[in-house]
This record gives sequence, structure tokens and C-alpha cells, in this order.
Amino acid sequence: MATFTTRPVVMGTRGVVTSGHYLASAAGFRIMERGGNAIDAAAAMCFCLNLLEPQSNGIGGEVPTLIYSARERRPFAVSGMGWSPRAFTTDWCREHGIDLIPGDGYLPACVPAAVDTWAVALARFGTMTFGEILAPAIELAENGYPMYESLQRSLVANAARYLNVYPTTAEIYCPNGQVAEVGDVIRNPDFAKMLRMMADAEERAGGSDRLEGLRAARDVFYKGEIAERMVEFIRGNPVEDASGASHAGLLSREDLAEWSARIEDPNGFNYRGLDVYKTSSWTQGPVFLQQLALLEGFDLRALGHNSADYLHTLIECTKLAFADREAYYGDPDFDGPPPDGLFSLEYNDMRRAMIERTASVEMRPGDVGSGIPAYATVGVAEDNRRALNIGARPVRDLGQGHAHIGDTTHLDAVDHEGNMVAATPSGGWLGTSPVVKGLGFPLGTRGQMFYLNPERPNALEPRKRPRATLTPSLVTRDGDPFMVFGTPGGDAQDQWTLQFFLNYVDFGMNLQEALDAPSVHSLHFPSSFYPRAAYPGRVAVENRISESVIAELRDRGHEVDELEGWENGKSMGIRYEPERGLISGGVTPKGNIGYAIGW
Repeated sequence: MATFTTRPVVMGTRGVVTSGHYLASAAGFRIMERGGNAIDAAAAMCFCLNLLEPQSNGIGGEVPTLIYSARERRPFAVSGMGWSPRAFTTDWCREHGIDLIPGDGYLPACVPAAVDTWAVALARFGTMTFGEILAPAIELAENGYPMYESLQRSLVANAARYLNVYPTTAEIYCPNGQVAEVGDVIRNPDFAKMLRMMADAEERAGGSDRLEGLRAARDVFYKGEIAERMVEFIRGNPVEDASGASHAGLLSREDLAEWSARIEDPNGFNYRGLDVYKTSSWTQGPVFLQQLALLEGFDLRALGHNSADYLHTLIECTKLAFADREAYYGDPDFDGPPPDGLFSLEYNDMRRAMIERTASVEMRPGDVGSGIPAYATVGVAEDNRRALNIGARPVRDLGQGHAHIGDTTHLDAVDHEGNMVAATPSGGWLGTSPVVKGLGFPLGTRGQMFYLNPERPNALEPRKRPRATLTPSLVTRDGDPFMVFGTPGGDAQDQWTLQFFLNYVDFGMNLQEALDAPSVHSLHFPSSFYPRAAYPGRVAVENRISESVIAELRDRGHEVDELEGWENGKSMGIRYEPERGLISGGVTPKGNIGYAIGW
């Protein structure tokens, strides 16, 4: 089944990389050319993306990661999610009159996760040193990279905030009080110096011991001078946030020094003979698997690609799965894993039977044996206020619809041995927290995703991972590597990538066709981001979908928000075919700057 596409499938035999910016993809390609494997290439691309897409991600944020090890012939997850400060508690929020954790400032900052995520991944699966991995990003930060349109639009939109509230950000991105023109070269020498601190520490400590060098590099970030500067800056420079008050940061040196990334088992589900893997419920990843479990009961090809029947079925399955996300997902170290019943045949047969011809407008989490939790059917702010017994505070409007669907980025890498990586860097973006003086990057705001009702999963607790939207995907077939993919897009990530996956697997499109096909996403459930708005029954539809289909969706009770034809996401993926000796990759042109490179 063919659809309109704008780019060729990129094919190679030695390796293929994808990322959210073409210069990052070039860095990953360079690493592979120099003998690095997919894990080495992915790490190099991530640090470049931290620099190149500062409006979408940063080294102060997170990077949930999935890795298929060709040597061990199995998938792994790397917990690229920092924990919350020990001092940040629901009691603290009650005492300070906070019923929604703000989406900006320092309160929602968790420990930056990118550095140790890649230190752990490189130690277990990589071949190169941190210095080799960091070299492309150091060069780009020192020598500069050209301003591009989407970065300039973001900087212009936020320039007043940088100039008046975040002056350390303005020093880099609004020099002389102005945003650079498209094509002008941007430099971030402080970022380069910060990366060099790690590379120099590795060189001093490593010698012939690569693992000792990696450890020394990460320790500079979490225990040394970089950590000290982060803590001093956020504690000594309070900023006003969406709560209407000014707050200093609560992260401590101990919070940074005692956190580490770790390797975990991913969650998996077999769909039509393919084993699909996602990070566990410290992300929203399992919701992708729940959607597959529901959709497996339908003949999707018979419904017709992007027909009204197909899209209605897809949207209603999404609503059911995301209602369960709200009810049951949280850091499994605190809340336990999602109940096994969520993926069972009996449970999904029961849930599937709830889908009617007309759109549902209620939140309908399922009963996995202990009753439907009441907290999952009310608004997040109302639930928080009840739990904390405080009155409502004004909510600062940060825009319509679900927030942050344009933030985040993604990368994939596959090498000829069959090593595969999918990683979704996000957080630590410019718009919500000031750049730390002398380091060239801001901290993140991922803690805004915590609830404040202590009786529910994903409730704020000290040193807990917030349940993030970031959700890379990895697929195997009969234990062999098959595919990696992902996209930016907040709550929409596991909707857009689901449609890409179904386009490829169920509808037989080639990789680029599957990425480029028009898509939809539901806004029915509470956003993961401040101010946690929900829009029951609303669905955003790219207007390349036919007018007759859109009209029928409206007739069935969906509130349709029509979007421009190429708005949804920046999906990308790589397919590995060992029987042909072929690796194929692609990136949708949505967002313009993402590219695949192969050789």
C-alpha cells in the first residue's frame, strides 16, 4: 500500500543512524566510520542533540534508552531518568500552598540523567572512550552551528523571558538583546568547556582502563565541579515559576552524587509474531503495548488504512489504554510494575468490548481485580487539592491543548553486527529554566509529572522517578534484531509511533511511507505536563486525511481539531534485515531538520 512520501528510504550495509538534527546524525555516522558500534554512535548523537536542539532537550534532562545487544542477543532498558530531590515532598507542597507542581523554574528539577545513562551504556555495550564520544559535540559547541528556523522561532517566542527573567540564557541565545538570524553561527563555549572537563578527567584517570576513565568522567559531572556549580546556581538564584512565587532549587549535592542510571529489563508484548519492547512504567511506554493488545483483536487491513472505521477504533483503544496509564503507572521501585492483567487476553477482550460506534467522552480505567480507582476519573488538580486539603490557586495558562508536543527529540542507531539503540532525549530545554552560569545548559522540569495525592501511583516522593512521556521502541523477531523507532511529542509519542508501526507491519508500507503517512492523536486524557489539562473526546487530525473521513469522525461524536498536513511529530526508525545484509532507515520531513544517514 503506497502513500505520498518526500524522501527515499536510506539503506546501508555497515550501519544506519537517525536523529532529530542532521548534524547529530553526521556525528553518529562519523563515530561508526571510525570503528564505533551503534551504542557509541548513539551516545555521540545524544550529546550533539543536547547542544543542537536546546529548545527540545538538554544534558540537564533525561534520555530513556533501549538497547539490543548483538553479543548477548537480548534487549535491555537503561533507566535514563533522574530522581526527585530528597527535600521535595507532598508536605513541602502543602506548606507552600502548591496544588500543581509548576512546569517551570527549579522545583520540578530532577537529577540530570544523560551523562550517566551513556556512561553506563558505554561501559556495558560500547567500545569507545567518553573523550571520543564527546569530541563531535565539543567541536560543534566551540566552532558553532548554523541557526535554523525552528530554533529561531522558539528563541523569538521566549526572548522576553530570557532577557527579563533568565539573563544567563540570554547571554548565549540573545546576545546584544537580539536573536540571531537563520544561518548565523551559534556558539556555546561554556558547554564545550563543561564537556572538556569530563573528557580531561577521563584522560587523567583512564590510561589503559576504559571503564575507570568512564567512571572518572561521570564523577566530574555528578560529584565534582559541574555538580557544585549546578547546586550553587539554583540555590542562589531563585526564579518565579508558574505558581506565582519565586523558589530556589531543592536539588542537593547528595541527590546528584548518589544517583546512578541502571540497566533494567524492558516490558514486552508479542504482536503478530513480533516482540515489541518498551521501557517500564517509569515512562508511559507500556501504554503502547496495551494499545497493541487491544488492536490485536481487529482486522485492521479490513477496516482500511485511515478510514473512519480504522481511526475511530484506534482512537477508542488509545483512550482505554491511556486511562489505565493514569490509573496504574508510576516508578515501579515505589509503585510496583503495572498489573500483569493489563496485558492479558481476558482483560483486553473485556476492554475491547467497550468500544462502541460513537466516541466515548469519559475516562474509563479498567478493573484489574481491586476495583476502579476513583482518583483516575477526576481532574489532576482537583485530586491533588483533595489530597492536600488546600484551596485552588490560579493556574497560569501555558497554551492550548496538550503541552510540549513539539519538545523532545529522538535518535536511533543500528550497526552491521545487529546492535540496535533507540533513545529519546528530552527535558532540560531552554524555555522553562535558566542556563546555569558557566555550564551552558539549564536543568530540567520533569518533576511536574508527579501527582500530589500520595494514595495514587506516580505520586511525589523523595528520590523517585516521575512517570515520563519519553518512550523509545525496540522490536525483535524470534530473538533477532528487527527494528528501533521513536519520536518527540509528549503524550502523543505512543500514538504517532503506534500508527507508524501499524503502517509498516499491518499495512505493508515501506519505512519512509510509514513515517510520512498522516496521523492523529487523542487529547482525551490529562496531559502529563502542567497545567495537566484534558479535553474529553477531542482528537487532533492532520488535514491530509480526507474530508469525508473527518466529517464521519465528527458524526461519531469526536471533537476534531484539524491540523496542517505535516504537524504531528518527527518520527524516525531503522529496520535491520540480517538475511539480506541490509539496514534501512528514515526520518519524516516533519520538523525539517531530522535525517537518516547510512553507509
